[in-house]
Amino acid sequence: MKGDELFKAIKKLKPTAEFSFTDDNYSTIKWDVLKGDAPTQAEIDAAIEQVKADELAEAEAKATQKAALLDRLGISEQEAKLLLA
Repeated sequence: MKGDELFKAIKKLKPTAEFSFTDDNYSTIKWDVLKGDAPTQAEIDAAIEQVKADELAEAEAKATQKAALLDRLGISEQEAKLLLA
């Protein structure tokens, strides 16, 4: 588990929580502000998988939108790169 994955998963589950952790490790989470119960390791693991799936879906949607825009403009990706360079 990466630190950014752990952070995003906790924020997904507890958006108002304030916390810190070390070594990207669930057992080191220190809750500074937490409403309700702390999420379990299993809940965080599931949230990490959901965050990954959400990010993948977002990247795929952006790629589809980019391809559609290039098609509407009638230019290739290489041509777009040249224009933006």
